[in-house]
This record gives sequence, structure tokens and C-alpha cells, in this order.
Amino acid sequence: MKKILLLGSGELGKEFTIAAQRLGLHVVACDAYPGAPAMQVADEFEVFHMLDGDALEKAVAKHCPDIIVPEIEAIRTEKLYEFEAQGVQVTPSAKAVNFTMNRKAIRDLAAKELGLKTAKYFYATSYEELQEAAKVIGFPCVVKPLMSSSGKGQSLVREESELQHAWEYGISGSRGDIKELIIEEFIHFDSEITLLTVTQKDGPTLFCPPIGHVQKGGDYRESFQPAAIAPEHLAEAQRMAAKVTEALTGAGLWGVEFFLSNENGVYFSELSPRPHDTGMVTLANTQNFNEFELHLRAAIGMPIPCIKQTNIGASAVILSEIAKEEAPLYRGIEKTCEEDADIRIFGKPTTRVGRRMGVVVCNAPLDGNLDEVRDKAKRLASYVEVY
Repeated sequence: MKKILLLGSGELGKEFTIAAQRLGLHVVACDAYPGAPAMQVADEFEVFHMLDGDALEKAVAKHCPDIIVPEIEAIRTEKLYEFEAQGVQVTPSAKAVNFTMNRKAIRDLAAKELGLKTAKYFYATSYEELQEAAKVIGFPCVVKPLMSSSGKGQSLVREESELQHAWEYGISGSRGDIKELIIEEFIHFDSEITLLTVTQKDGPTLFCPPIGHVQKGGDYRESFQPAAIAPEHLAEAQRMAAKVTEALTGAGLWGVEFFLSNENGVYFSELSPRPHDTGMVTLANTQNFNEFELHLRAAIGMPIPCIKQTNIGASAVILSEIAKEEAPLYRGIEKTCEEDADIRIFGKPTTRVGRRMGVVVCNAPLDGNLDEVRDKAKRLASYVEVY
């Protein structure tokens, strides 16, 4: 039985663990706090901060995993090269995780080395550098930490007077020990998509039907599949996704994000070497395999002959409006029990205002109305209250 060391045990890690359990694998779930969602369904768990390289080494030495699967950004990623050199498989690869956990590395790879079309950008390690970059970029512009998740520390800056707040918010929202921001040209896009891309050990790169999503403050609120996209734009996005994942190497599922402009085409935005928040829509049985099953199968080398769409679908998140240092309770779950709808409560042991605590997923036949499915998912999610 192969053993997986899962680095990060949130809601994405939980669904991945469930997929692994169904194929008879042994999962050790790791996170910085006890009772994390994936720990609740894993075979074993470890509690430590993954930026602590010594603690990470001890966990690997203790459990001797066959595969390490990173599911969060804040990891002492350089250690993964050492584990890989020792014969431990890192999914997708140590290089992929190291590059994509830092916006600087992945943006420079995409724009400078691979020639992908991106927004214009600069880096800033001080407020003064941020001011100088803003003069070149112009307003509005977007300011983000080099390492963050779920939109933390991200600002849309409309005028110079907002730069100071953007600097302070960006630094406070940085994960890990990197205190540097990226400032980007604001792209006037018509829509944005996630293109789930699967690279295999011995097989072709595959693409899921494109996923549209709506974000608030850089954080996912709803997603839907398939997103409307011109065939030529989809082909360009697939070309870009294939190029960047090939450069990063390894087998697994990647969440590749793009901006779509009817006037200017496709812009590469970001990439995650793991299942993506917006891909939770695949839990609505929109595909023959959901994103977690795809990530697992690619990691363990199971052939994936094809990815085919089986339904249209939508997801909508359940947010907490309270902060609570003990296990939250939920009311209204029974109201979500409509045909072709499902709910996932993530099982987070505490909550804070605005934290994602669950998701509602809905589907409909391929010839159904996607707008109606989206409205249904949002309506059902609104019935659930965290208290």
C-alpha cells in the first residue's frame, strides 16, 4: 500500500484524502492546527508548521512516504528538492511546487522564459519601490503579496492615495517569510476562467472543460462549468497551460487561471500545482472524474484515457458571518436538499468572519440552462447559516 504525506489539510486536502482512501492508499494529513478537515478522514496526522524545515524533515523520516502531495502555499519548499533526491515522489514535482508557491518565480517563468502573455508587472520590497512602480504601471493597478492564498493581501488600487494601505495590507497578508509585493497592470477583462490541466507520467496532457468563476476580494465565491469561451481562445489557453506545466515538470492536476478579453484575447494569470478552489464544481458530477480523483490518479500513475463532461454544474460557497473559537454549528442544511444538489460542510474546527465553511454544488443535463443552475447553487448556499 502506497503512503501519501499530505502537506495541508483543508477542504481541498479532505476531498483528495477521500479519493485516496477509495483506492486503498494510506494518507498522513499534516497541518499547523489539530482537527483540520483532512485529518478527520486520514489514516494518521501530524501537527506542525510546514515552514519549519526541521519539523518537515522529521515527519518525512517518521512516515517514510512514497509520495508527498503539497496542498498549501506556506511550505519550506526547498526541502522538497532534498526529498525528491532521496527518491520520494513530490506531486507534481519539487520544481513545480517551488516555483508556483511564489508569484515572482512563476510570473517570470511565464512571461520572460516562456513568452506567455501576462499583465505588465513589477516587484516591490519597500513602499518607495511600490510608488515608483505605480508611476510606470498607472492606475488602476493590482497589488498582491508574492505568497498568499484566497485573495489575502490583494488590493485594487484606483489612485495614488490608496497605495499606502495597499502596501500595509499586502505585507500583512503575506504567507511565509517573503515580504515582497507584485504590482500588476489592471487587465480590463470580460471574464476569467480556470483551466484544470492534467499532466501524466505516461500519457498526454488533458484538459477539463473550462470553469468560470466569480471572486470577491480575490477569493472564490462561485464557479460554474463549462464557461463560455470562444474556440480560438480556449485553444490558446490550452496551449499556454500545456507549455507552462511542461516547463514545471511532473504529473498531477494544475489549476491554471486566465483572463479573457474579447478585444485582446487570453492572458495568463496564475497557476496552482494542485486541485483548485474553483474546481470544487467538479464535485457536482460534471465530469467522469472530479479534480481530486484526477490529481490522485495522475500522482500514482493510473492512466487517464480521457476527461469528458457529463453534466453542466455550479458551486457556491457557504461563508461564516461570525468568529468562533470552538466548533461552529449550522442551520438550514435541510433546505439545500433539492434534486441534483449536494452540500459539503468542510468541518473546520473554528471560524472567522468571511471564512469558507462549505459549498453547495448543483448540476443539470448538458442541454440545461447554466444560469439557472448558478442561481440555484447561490440560493441554496444562502440558506445555510453558521452559528
